[in-house]
Amino acid sequence: MKTLLILGAGGHGKVVADCALETGLYHKVAFLDDDAAKVGEIVIDYPVIGKLCNFEKLKGEYDEAFVAIGNNRLRVELVDKLNRFGYNVPCLIHPFSFVSKFSVIECGTVVLAGAVINAGTRVGRGSIINTCSSVDHDCLLSKGVHISPGARVGGTVTVGDYSWICLGSSIANNVHIGENSIIAAGAAVIKDIDNNVLAAGVPAVTKKRLRQ
Repeated sequence: MKTLLILGAGGHGKVVADCALETGLYHKVAFLDDDAAKVGEIVIDYPVIGKLCNFEKLKGEYDEAFVAIGNNRLRVELVDKLNRFGYNVPCLIHPFSFVSKFSVIECGTVVLAGAVINAGTRVGRGSIINTCSSVDHDCLLSKGVHISPGARVGGTVTVGDYSWICLGSSIANNVHIGENSIIAAGAAVIKDIDNNVLAAGVPAVTKKRLRQ
């Protein structure tokens, strides 16, 4: 069994730790977090042993490291730093999810309980496929994407870097979602969405531009 260092000790960090332990691959887990109040605390039975930057000096103590931070862009930046520093950054796949053997899941991505990823889909590094979400066949999810709990992504959908598909939203087949965009909770997307926008409603329309 292996040891795992998790960057981020918030709510998502707890869920990631629980997922890692459910795989049965890890016997030791510890957290890093930049919230000074959390350092030295215990989070779901495991210690917060330092700040995010401390991953460098801990390299010899942990077999693998994983980033559990909600900010999509920062999460990918930290995944890339861990890779450059020589850490093994795994995919974490909950045993109660389904991931097709004909899909590709890149490093630093977590697939949580109840999620489904079907054949022909590729999920980029540092992504989150959250609880009870689904991604159908032949989709391309770029790096740093977050598919929130209960969201549904139809077949042959593309989602650009750092985009966030929020709680309970639905994406129709053959739709393209641009980079750094947000699909609001409960939205139903039936046509392409540009880069750097917030889209909401049924059917979803662009509500505002987002800063890049």
